[in-house]
Amino acid sequence: MKRALITGITGQDGSYLAELLLKKGYKVFGLKRRTATPNFQNISHLIDDIELIPGDLLDLASLIHAVDISNPDEVYHLAAQSFVGDSWTQPLYTGQVTALGVTNMLEAVRTVKPDARFYQASSSEMFGRVLETPQTEKTPFYPRSPYGVSKLYGHWITVNYRESYGMYTCSGILFNHESPRRGLEFVTRKITDAAANIKLGRQKELRLGNLEAKRDWGYAGDYVKAMWLMLQQEKPEDFVIATGETHTVKEFVEIAFEHAGLNWKDYVIQDEKFMRPAEVDLLLGSPEKAKKQLQWSPEVSFNELVKMMVDHDIEKVQSKI
Repeated sequence: MKRALITGITGQDGSYLAELLLKKGYKVFGLKRRTATPNFQNISHLIDDIELIPGDLLDLASLIHAVDISNPDEVYHLAAQSFVGDSWTQPLYTGQVTALGVTNMLEAVRTVKPDARFYQASSSEMFGRVLETPQTEKTPFYPRSPYGVSKLYGHWITVNYRESYGMYTCSGILFNHESPRRGLEFVTRKITDAAANIKLGRQKELRLGNLEAKRDWGYAGDYVKAMWLMLQQEKPEDFVIATGETHTVKEFVEIAFEHAGLNWKDYVIQDEKFMRPAEVDLLLGSPEKAKKQLQWSPEVSFNELVKMMVDHDIEKVQSKI
């Protein structure tokens, strides 16, 4: 039985990945940070099948302890301060967790289980002000937020441990991926949650920032399969994981509200408060390398993803009425 350690297991990606690995017969361990009010909503159905280990990305000793207990064949490092908007108001914390946290995790693995295979969750935000379209594994980086800069550090330190110590470390440069398990602070879930609440008379309007920003959106359940495939290869390499399609925030809004039977123009207000200090206008990834070498391709379409999220949120709101 293979053993896997997942940091960020309570998040969207962590929960889908845990499900995937359990189906494949893995013994799954998850790193959980001690908080006054732990949120296990995404993994509540898995609690009896996984083992949670307390730890903190800023505490190397706790990470060494977690790796020692789990004795993993594979480590999936997904934990981070992952909300781009908050990275401007919490730049130091974002740097400590999202950048240096990767180094701490790598060092814990190198110390205890150097032959474990390590996956780092890199991000399309590293491309920022894109220098070519579509973005590939060879596109230069130009991050436009403290989050993007921190992710870039995490990406390069993962490369460094691979080249310095001969460890099996790789990064998945994942473009935006969403699901019903996405946090409400993210714009996609903010939109679908608002559409549900407005439809059921519990909300009157939705305030958003830049409606023209373009993103390459996929389904998180598809993307965790790519993470697993990366650690099954003969040698470690980095991969862009994307759909190869781009859509505006406005398109996301239109589909979501139409699916809820609403005209979005009657409810959506553009608000300067939600504009980023430095915007990333266009992200469009090329999944060609992943398709060729990993035999991976997304299965859920953009329209299906948006409608899936709206249906989930309508059901959730109805259950509270």
